[in-house]
Amino acid sequence: MTATSLEEKTDERLRQLRPYARPGRRERFPFINERTALLVIDMQGYFLDPSSHASFPEAEEIMENVISLVDSFRSSQRPIVFTRHAVRSDEDPGIMVDWWGDVPAEKDPLSQIDARLGPGEDGETIRKTRYSAFMGTELEGILREQRADKVVISGVMTHLCCESTARDAFMRDLEVFFVIDATATDHEDLHMGSLRALADGFAIMVTTKEVLSWMKGRQ
Repeated sequence: MTATSLEEKTDERLRQLRPYARPGRRERFPFINERTALLVIDMQGYFLDPSSHASFPEAEEIMENVISLVDSFRSSQRPIVFTRHAVRSDEDPGIMVDWWGDVPAEKDPLSQIDARLGPGEDGETIRKTRYSAFMGTELEGILREQRADKVVISGVMTHLCCESTARDAFMRDLEVFFVIDATATDHEDLHMGSLRALADGFAIMVTTKEVLSWMKGRQ
């Protein structure tokens, strides 16, 4: 998929999501830079490296947009939290290993966050073992400490870890901005299914361009 076709697909997604965008929600939940953190969910080699059995092309296709978001939040000195799904050998992976057949292992180099995102430069990196980035992690505490009650969600996979994290954020009274062209999964119908559900009940649907504009102070 080219950048142009991704833009075209984004326009079509926005059209499909219009019936779920209730009037007044954007006004009630405005984007405010000083209260917003960026979550980058599981942009790991496990999902991006072609040598991994779990990689899928759509993850690479959103990389440029995710990098743009990271660069914007970084230059604005706003909080960035990277997550990586990785299970230690002494941990119980739970039902997920039976469901999928395997899970990313902590010792596997593919569990590391893609270096193009500069995860070691600043911000926080948390390791998780379940879909939601909140479950069993310090994520909520990090956000509260940073006085961030709004989160922008990017990364993979839309219908699993991204959606689960968005729902958990909402349950914690955090305002969620879900970036439809900076999240991805391996089937468009799964991506759109999540977007529809989230738009109706949990999150404001946004594009990368919108977030970048807001980060520059243009509402």
